[in-house]
Amino acid sequence: MRETQLHSILKDTFGHQEFRLEQLNIINSILDGRDTLAIMPTGGGKSMCFQVPALYLDGLTIVISPLISLMSDQVANLADNGVAACFLNSNQSSEERSQARARIASGEVKLVYVSPEGILSGGIATFLQNMKVSLIAIDEAHCVSQWGHEFRRDYTRLGELKDLFPDTPILALTATADEKTRVDITHQLRMT
Repeated sequence: MRETQLHSILKDTFGHQEFRLEQLNIINSILDGRDTLAIMPTGGGKSMCFQVPALYLDGLTIVISPLISLMSDQVANLADNGVAACFLNSNQSSEERSQARARIASGEVKLVYVSPEGILSGGIATFLQNMKVSLIAIDEAHCVSQWGHEFRRDYTRLGELKDLFPDTPILALTATADEKTRVDITHQLRMT
């Protein structure tokens, strides 16, 4: 039953006939409530690993993304496929942020994109705690380990999400991570 629904979402919403690589295994791990680290090549379809579950699950999926341009592209692509998504970031006017928050609060939005800095500051996490959050996806998760403390310090703080959303599974996605980095990602994010 579950797999039939997942295939329907994949085909009807995104126009793909089959899951690729380990997508279905990753999605099933998330749907079983497990924290999951997904290492997939660039272009391997990492976004399907959180977009399909977002549509399958009740509630909201939070996507932590490092680049505002990437957030904009993903939200635009989702809109083209009829999926309600938005972002909360520093490039928005206060009116745009208010409109996005209203859409999220109404339950219209299935995916909300935020930066590592944004999720842990400015009251965004507090606001999202009042929603039913079904999944947290962290894109470019290698930044948690390799560059977090130098490149984007807030990546190293993302483990705090376990305190804010203790019952929500975390999906960490990256294209590159050796064994040491994988262990460090799961440790930094406090994944079980």
